[in-house]
Amino acid sequence: EFMQAFWDIEAAQDKAIQLLASFVRDKSALPYLLTFTELITFAMKAHADSLKIQVDGCSLLLEILSQALEQDVVVALDENVTSSLLETVRQHSENEELLSLVCTLLMMISASEVAAENLRKVGVIPDLLSILRNFLHNEQICLSCCGVLWSLAASENNVDQAVMKSAVPVTSAVLQEHLQNGTVTESACSALWALSLQGCFSENDYEPTTALLLDALRMNPERPVLVKNACLALASLLRLSEIPALRFITDSKGSGINLIKYAYHLHFDDPDVVENICMLINEIVQYDDVVLDMLSQKMEELLSEIKSSFPSS
Repeated sequence: EFMQAFWDIEAAQDKAIQLLASFVRDKSALPYLLTFTELITFAMKAHADSLKIQVDGCSLLLEILSQALEQDVVVALDENVTSSLLETVRQHSENEELLSLVCTLLMMISASEVAAENLRKVGVIPDLLSILRNFLHNEQICLSCCGVLWSLAASENNVDQAVMKSAVPVTSAVLQEHLQNGTVTESACSALWALSLQGCFSENDYEPTTALLLDALRMNPERPVLVKNACLALASLLRLSEIPALRFITDSKGSGINLIKYAYHLHFDDPDVVENICMLINEIVQYDDVVLDMLSQKMEELLSEIKSSFPSS
């Protein structure tokens, strides 16, 4: 009632947000705090030029949503919330600290299909791409934005393919910039996989993207999620054209066949990784020229090993 009565007074809203933040550590308060999410975003929208309210409001929303996630509580956020966050992004497009908070929030809420659809409606993708271009060095921003792109591109709803196509070079730039950061690389690989499923790649993208995905595997072979994501993205590209297949076996830094052999031996006890490696191999063997190379590199030995370990495969 206090927040609603004094919605136009910045100091009142900020005090209320600070008071609510003091209750976040009390897990029993979560059901009550969830009812404040719209009021918090309304305060942010009403005082869009106040950096303090934006930072405090985003920090509080992050705490509430993180706790809800920990307690497996579903949070329903309507279009007003997503549009308010987008307004924050546009109003403070140069503030790296705030953008890092907002992008993390967007990633968390985009896991919900309804929220993802709301984000799509309010036109968030061009803003995400602009943020990525400006803050390519920021690991948290890159991680979060790629997570949102994955959610939007992986959706079954129709996507704006022209807008999504413009995400390919930006996502590739993220992968190139953060190859040594396994967490960011995982997120970028999953975004590229989703974009490939939506048919967002042009023929000119096939070879450089394949090389990047091989680099991701080469530098982070010990990370099972990354191996799964990279294999899915590579399989999707191989499904589209022989160009990625040829790059896969002739990459100047080493054959992709040796890479997936190594990845299998690291993760032979992880059925999900093995399944994705098999999916990738299945796409490779559709090209006769590549099969000859596979045979010359004794790929049949790996297949026999997989077959003996997973008889039903």
